[in-house]
Amino acid sequence: MVLPARGRTAGWPWPGLSATVPASRMAKVYFYYSAMNAGKSTVLLQSSHNYRERGMRTLLFTPAIDTRHGTGRIRSRIGLEADAFPLAAAEDLLVRVRDQHARAPVACVLVDEAQFLTPDQVWQVSDIADGLDIPVLCYGLRTDFQGKLFPGSAALLGIADDLTELKTICHCGRKATMNLRVDGQGRGVREGAQVEIGGNDRYVATCRRHFKDALAGRITVRPDAHGPR
Repeated sequence: MVLPARGRTAGWPWPGLSATVPASRMAKVYFYYSAMNAGKSTVLLQSSHNYRERGMRTLLFTPAIDTRHGTGRIRSRIGLEADAFPLAAAEDLLVRVRDQHARAPVACVLVDEAQFLTPDQVWQVSDIADGLDIPVLCYGLRTDFQGKLFPGSAALLGIADDLTELKTICHCGRKATMNLRVDGQGRGVREGAQVEIGGNDRYVATCRRHFKDALAGRITVRPDAHGPR
């Protein structure tokens, strides 16, 4: 099967890279996905720390559109935080990493809020692993507030080497798989733009049953409360 061209990053060989990397040494693309508030950023920051305390360099990226904690800043709900490179939708992730790798070796690339990657950037992620032999760990939501896949998540689910679900729970105790968007009164929101940056004030992780109940108006869910009303 012939893969589609992907602009500057399509095809072998890349300048200065060998196409004969032994299979046992090939880096992988990892996608850790979940509903809201499953600790994705916490796991990312811990993974980066594990590399760095062993003297290995990591590169952290976060979408430029997410400025909740300041531009180029990753912060977890439990207080861990770190600087990151802000990444715009038009930027070439392979070029960014390749330039940094030329300055000093990079052991691992970590991407927060990976659902906001474009499909082209996901292919660039694969080029980092396959061409530069650097593992890439991506962390993000699987679906949006309507239960639809984000384009970046869909691409990662399609081509990542390793898929891991990070689990969290609904107020009822079941596994939360849905991301409910709520208004100021805790009512489920059905319509709107796919991307609306927000935290606990706008989104609640729920099981599918209570997601449907909220959208049907049978319950309201306050992000700061324990359970529905």
